[in-house]
Amino acid sequence: MATKVTLPLLGQTMEEGTIIRWFKKEGERVEKEEPLLEVMTDKANMEVESPDSGVLLKIVAKEDETVPVKGLIAILGEPGEDISALLEEAGAPAEAAAPAESAEQKDSAQPAPAAAPAPAPARDAAPAGGRVAASPRARRLAEEHGIDLAQLAPGSGPGGRIIEKDVLRAIESGAAAAPAAPAATPLAAKVAEEKGVDLASVSGSGPGGKIRREDVEAAAAPAAVPLAPRVPLGGVIPFAGLRKAVADNLEKSARSVIPVTLTMGVDMTEASRMREQLRPLYEKKHGVKLSFTDIVIKAVARAIEDYPIMNSSLEGDQIRIHDGVHVCVAVAVPDGLLAPVVRDANLKPLWAISAEVRDLAERGRSGRLGPSELSGGTFTVTNLGAYGVEHFNAIINPPQCAILAVCAIQKRPVVTQDDRIEVRPVMNLCLTFDHRIVDGAPAAEFLAHVKELLENPYLFLG
Repeated sequence: MATKVTLPLLGQTMEEGTIIRWFKKEGERVEKEEPLLEVMTDKANMEVESPDSGVLLKIVAKEDETVPVKGLIAILGEPGEDISALLEEAGAPAEAAAPAESAEQKDSAQPAPAAAPAPAPARDAAPAGGRVAASPRARRLAEEHGIDLAQLAPGSGPGGRIIEKDVLRAIESGAAAAPAAPAATPLAAKVAEEKGVDLASVSGSGPGGKIRREDVEAAAAPAAVPLAPRVPLGGVIPFAGLRKAVADNLEKSARSVIPVTLTMGVDMTEASRMREQLRPLYEKKHGVKLSFTDIVIKAVARAIEDYPIMNSSLEGDQIRIHDGVHVCVAVAVPDGLLAPVVRDANLKPLWAISAEVRDLAERGRSGRLGPSELSGGTFTVTNLGAYGVEHFNAIINPPQCAILAVCAIQKRPVVTQDDRIEVRPVMNLCLTFDHRIVDGAPAAEFLAHVKELLENPYLFLG
């Protein structure tokens, strides 16, 4: 019996999706839970698995076509099955009512040589186009550990599909061996250690690719992330996909929220000292590189425990204070902005927050985040300090009530408590909040508490 394939709900705010590409062609067979197509949502690009096994009889939604959630995108069934009624029900064009001839039908129409026996069906984990058949979880795990999926084919899943168990077995057997240390001059290695630069991520310009001091210093400099495709003067950028989704969300915020921004300078002397002390320890024990963004997230999460109103949303005629502190982290991607969520940030130690932020950012830029990682946030932190920005008004991410903008750390003269003037690292924090939910005084108290925690960071270590 034919099966209708509809566009699934891939996020709480998703209303429609754009078909990026189909992994199968009409007439090809697909197994249940095998990746069938890639869809662009209002958050990220995601793979959609087949809901059933069968032959892809009809692709209703073509590539680059936008479809509403639960809208018909394809029909699965068996070769020769009549799907005209399903197409008519979905309002498909009349000329599309006749099912296309499947690959099996085409093959069966050709007479087989009498002398050659039919070979046994082989488990093929690499379908047409060279794409290795693997579950999303297996693919993600393989990428994280640098494992070539093609070396694991065929897998133990249906039709030779590689599943998570196959990748875990490969990791245990040592398939993800650690790469050799890159060649670097002693001075380059020393500078890399001082600046916290991973030599494995640096391209050497010396003889034989040897890494020099200049290479490390260039890698340590903040790199700007392109926020829009590079086009020539007079060019046109399509207002679609993630760029349009971001714009729609910002427009919704501008229409409904009453924003007010408060700015406060923070002396980052102690936070900088703590980071320098913890960074080598965290890197050695947990394999993470502690950043100022991680420290701010922890301070914010801790401050929210004392000011829960900042962790709320306006829902109809009531203000709902959320029981979990789920902090979104703004991540710039080439065609827009994502805000993956660090869940229960107030309950996690600093090193765990650091590891999670890195993982979310890397997978966000490569389009590998799932719906659960992009929804459910209760507060947002956005950092433009790497670009030298001293002050900015961030836009609230609905339905949240506030967002904290983190600016550049700069050396400034500071008057100490004993009236001495010292040069210290100072960072501006800009809190934008929804005045419908929070008044100015409690918002200012919350921001002052975040400042207090950052100036005394050992108070929130865990």
